[in-house]
Amino acid sequence: MKHARRRQSRLRTRVAGTTGLLTLALGAGIAPATAAEKSTTAPLATAAAPDTAESPDTAAPAEPAPAPGQMVALDDAAQAPGQAVGLDDAAQHPRRAASLKVAPAPGQLTLPAPTGRHRVGTVDLHLRDSKRMDPWVPGQQRELMVSLWYPATHTSRYPAALLPNSQQVLPGGVTLPTTAGHTGAPVDRKAGKLPVLLYSPGGRGNRATGTALVQDLASRGYLVVTIDHTHDTGDVVFPGGRHEVSMLPPGTKSRDLIDVRAADAHFVIDQLAELARGHNPDVEHKPLPHGLTQAVSTKHIGMFGASLGGGSVAAAMHADPRIDAGANLDGQLFGSSEHQRLDRPYMLFSSEHHNRNTDGSWARLWENLHGERLDLKLRGSGHNSFVDNQVLFPQAPGAFGVTPEVMQQALGTIDPNRSIEVQRTYVAAFFDKHVRHQHSNLLDGPTRQYPEVDFIR
Repeated sequence: MKHARRRQSRLRTRVAGTTGLLTLALGAGIAPATAAEKSTTAPLATAAAPDTAESPDTAAPAEPAPAPGQMVALDDAAQAPGQAVGLDDAAQHPRRAASLKVAPAPGQLTLPAPTGRHRVGTVDLHLRDSKRMDPWVPGQQRELMVSLWYPATHTSRYPAALLPNSQQVLPGGVTLPTTAGHTGAPVDRKAGKLPVLLYSPGGRGNRATGTALVQDLASRGYLVVTIDHTHDTGDVVFPGGRHEVSMLPPGTKSRDLIDVRAADAHFVIDQLAELARGHNPDVEHKPLPHGLTQAVSTKHIGMFGASLGGGSVAAAMHADPRIDAGANLDGQLFGSSEHQRLDRPYMLFSSEHHNRNTDGSWARLWENLHGERLDLKLRGSGHNSFVDNQVLFPQAPGAFGVTPEVMQQALGTIDPNRSIEVQRTYVAAFFDKHVRHQHSNLLDGPTRQYPEVDFIR
């Protein structure tokens, strides 16, 4: 029994340590949906966990093994010395990365191609809120980097966009995917006015982590805006090569992060409204894609996010009534939003072992949802199934420092491409219904076409 506990503890530490690599590679560290809220214990100059942000030079204390059925945390501890190899560590010590004894990785990772009828364009914008100071850095105005993804035309004339990530090459020379987006391509006027979807990433994650889902929604006719929440993510790169890393002070709690994220979402919507009025909100006034200002519609807005980003959606909806509908992809809630009445449509979409029975915040929120409400479960999935890790880990486990055992804890047993397909289908159906007002029978109940999806009543 003692040996089993020690083995589970080592696995947990290995899983947590993997996040050090993910934060640097993809900003993809995702908090466990069932984690209890904790405060930080030291100021950070690196990535910060949503529920625990410990000094990267301090090993996290050992924790009890998770109860049966409870998901294993991926980022509730900083990387411990001597544990899973981090990206920068693996780059400097290739022998340590090779010691994982996993299959050779391909040279170029890929993401599933979008399934909508439109090609995809993208543009990054630098936004500054002159009315709000940064809550994490005294004396500095709040600044954000966002990416806009939209239906585009003439894409062959514009370069394919890389993921908005500071590091493109992983250990072993493995490179991150090229996206389906084309930088600066003109907006496809045939798509008409574009409803807006905001995306908030998981704790420590950057705006690149949900690209497989984001670019698919853009191909279906949405303007999808992905947000980097500066200083609560590992590394945000601004124009001119300026890097802003996580600067969360001691005592920071997840509820504080969520409040800031809600304010960020409100500000981004304001800037989209300026864009729709013909103004260029970019700080450097970079050229905008042709047709963008005419295409934006802030009359129809949805918001979704993964993990802490998903847990921030309800708070953003309370902070801004312009958000018509929200989808939470496996994220625990913190703060007051779970206790407040919400009259707009809201969807919970959970991994295999996360539901209202294991997460009190979901149970409390459910009782306060008075618009249309959905609680879906993706069978066989793990917490990291709801970000690009779902398809990237299996392609190059060695480059990410992920063993088969850790990968199953993170992603479950569902086929990666099937997982992405199901998520794309149900998230699109939800927003089609509640943002575009196009009804779909898919949301009425279980279907033989997608037996992996359970409707929790």
